[in-house]
Amino acid sequence: MTRVLLEMSMLEAAHLTDLVDQFADLIAETVDDDAIDDEAVARLVPDAYRDDAAASDEFRRLTQGDLLDRRRDDAALVLSTLRRDGVRLRPGDVADADAHSAFVVELDDLSVSAWLRTLTSVRLVMATRLGIVDDDDERPDDPRFGVYDWLGFRLEGLLQALED
Repeated sequence: MTRVLLEMSMLEAAHLTDLVDQFADLIAETVDDDAIDDEAVARLVPDAYRDDAAASDEFRRLTQGDLLDRRRDDAALVLSTLRRDGVRLRPGDVADADAHSAFVVELDDLSVSAWLRTLTSVRLVMATRLGIVDDDDERPDDPRFGVYDWLGFRLEGLLQALED
């Protein structure tokens, strides 16, 4: 059984909670839709057959509900690990004195998988919204790219912890 300790500042945990909350809301708005109009959410249920649109549509029709349900459930699990004394962290609720204090999350196998899938999914949604196709697409003057990079840093740290 895997046990991973993930450390971040209290303010980082609060901002991550906010991002995952927004992601969960986006998924909840879409999960029951037959057709996904949002390009960012559609990226979470990619084409199975790029050369056969009809087969790809049928595959998506049969699987997208389950895929989005899993992403919603993963986000809920991540949010449950981002609680301090049972209370969900919010950026505006973190006192200046606590902002840089350590926030440690202990993850087991199930929660590690949920974290990996959720961080990746949030990054995919952000990449679509920001128009990121490859590393050359970043614009350093846009603060949203810093958030996108920070999520990548957290994802890479989690993967490294699994390798150790």
